[in-house]
Amino acid sequence: MVSGQVSLLADARPPFPPGVGDFFLPGIAGAYPWLTKFTLMVWFAVALIILFFLVSYRKPQLVPTKSQWLAESMYGFIRDGVAKEVIGARDGLRFAPYLASLFLFLLVTNVFGIIPFLQISPNAHIAFPATLAILSYILYLAVGVRKHGLVGYFKLAAIPPAPGYLLPLLIPIELVQNFITRPVTLALRLFANMFAGHLLLLVFTLGGFVLATSSSGLIKTFSPFSFLMAIVITLFELFVAALQAYVFTILTASYVESSLAESH
Repeated sequence: MVSGQVSLLADARPPFPPGVGDFFLPGIAGAYPWLTKFTLMVWFAVALIILFFLVSYRKPQLVPTKSQWLAESMYGFIRDGVAKEVIGARDGLRFAPYLASLFLFLLVTNVFGIIPFLQISPNAHIAFPATLAILSYILYLAVGVRKHGLVGYFKLAAIPPAPGYLLPLLIPIELVQNFITRPVTLALRLFANMFAGHLLLLVFTLGGFVLATSSSGLIKTFSPFSFLMAIVITLFELFVAALQAYVFTILTASYVESSLAESH
C-alpha cells in the first residue's frame, strides 16, 4: 500500500499528505466492492492460523517437535496466563480455546501492518475491531445470563452494593459502563492504536521520499532522519501489535470473569 502511495505522491505536485481516506481501500474486483485487501488479509490470517496448528499437530509426539512446541506454548500462554489466571482454574479452561483463537488472530492481523506488500492491519479499519468487540460482548452477556438468569444478571451488572440513596446515581453509571462503555472501548482501543501506528509509518515513509526529492539541498539532508524514524516506528509497531492483542484478550477474559462472579 505504501509503495503505491509513494508512486502517486511522486507524480503529484504539490504532494498530498496521508489521511483517513487511505484506510478505505477500494474493492479488488469491480463486481465485488466488498472484496478488499482487508478482506483477503483476514481470510489469509484465518487460513494461516488453521494451517499452522494442523501441521503442528499432524503427528503429535510425547517429545514435541519445534512446531508442536511452539503451538503448545502459544496456547498454553493464553490458557494458563489469561484464562486460568483471570477467570479461574475451574471455569477458565472452558474459554481458553476462544481466548487463544482471539489472541492469535489479533496478533497475526496486527503484525500484517509491518509486513512488506501488506503493510496495513485490518484492525486499522474500525469495522474489524468492532466485530471482534461485538463477539466478546455477546459472549460475556450470554455467560452472565446463563449463570444468573436474565433478571439476576441485570441486577448484578446494574445494582452495586451501595447505600440506597446513592443507587439513583450509580445505577445509570453501571449500566453505561457494563453495556455500552465496555464494547465501545474494547473496539476503539485496538482501532486507535493500529490506525495511529499505520498513519505514523505513512507520514515518515512518504515524508522521506518527499524530502529526498526536494529541490532544496538543506531539506534533502532531513530525508535520512525521516527514513530512520520509519524504521524505529516499525519496530515499535511490532511491540504494539503484540501488546494490543494481549490487552484485547485479557480484557475479554476479565469481562467474562465479571459475568461469572457471584457478587458485584
